[in-house]
Amino acid sequence: MEDKLLRYTLRVDRLLFKKFRYIADSEGRSANKEIEQYLKRIVADFEAKHGEIKFD
Repeated sequence: MEDKLLRYTLRVDRLLFKKFRYIADSEGRSANKEIEQYLKRIVADFEAKHGEIKFD
């Protein structure tokens, strides 16, 4: 059975990430959950313009 969650290492400027964590905290989310929300929004916007992305 394939694990649904993927682990991914992100390299990012420290100051930028500190600011991002501040934003995530203000939204009541962890940095990881905030990134997940951004990714969902980006995918939804892309699919709204170009159609659903499908994989076999």
